[in-house]
Amino acid sequence: MATITTEVATTARWDDVQHALTGGGDGASCQCIWPMLSNKEWNETTTPQRTEMLREEIQEGPPPGLIAYIDGEAAGWIRVGPRTTQRRVPRTRMIAAASTEPFEDDSVWAVTCFVVRREHRGSGITLELLRAAVDVARRSGARLIEGYPVDARGEKKRTNDLFHGTLTTFLAAGFEERAEMKPGRILVALELST
Repeated sequence: MATITTEVATTARWDDVQHALTGGGDGASCQCIWPMLSNKEWNETTTPQRTEMLREEIQEGPPPGLIAYIDGEAAGWIRVGPRTTQRRVPRTRMIAAASTEPFEDDSVWAVTCFVVRREHRGSGITLELLRAAVDVARRSGARLIEGYPVDARGEKKRTNDLFHGTLTTFLAAGFEERAEMKPGRILVALELST
């Protein structure tokens, strides 16, 4: 059985971040910058620019995500951090309408992206990444963490449609359903200040 470990994304782990993001799907072109930009800004950037944005974000800190390793090989990624730093979250109408938390509150964090390399899908990485992200948020003083997963309802979905994570993964990590944002997309939350 493979051993899954997680580490925060740091400059020293830059090559691992890139390995995790480039194993199939949109991670290579997105560079997990989508949550950080408006639609206009996104459309005006190139993949090399997004790569440099992520590199700068990691250099400046705090780490914007975690890397999952399977037997020492970078295999997956999760973005987690205060909602206030993820500019797209409050600009997404369905999230803004569903969340009851003030968007200026730094103690509310969000999980906005998962990437798993093709050869490691189905190995339980997303749940391990999510649990590690919750631990990082808790240690960093977050009061609550939100997610915006896909409720696949047992249907097969394209991998690129699952970058928000799946509802079953969030529920397995202890999150509670708060609101249906639209059919197949649920706002979930986990209270950390207990």
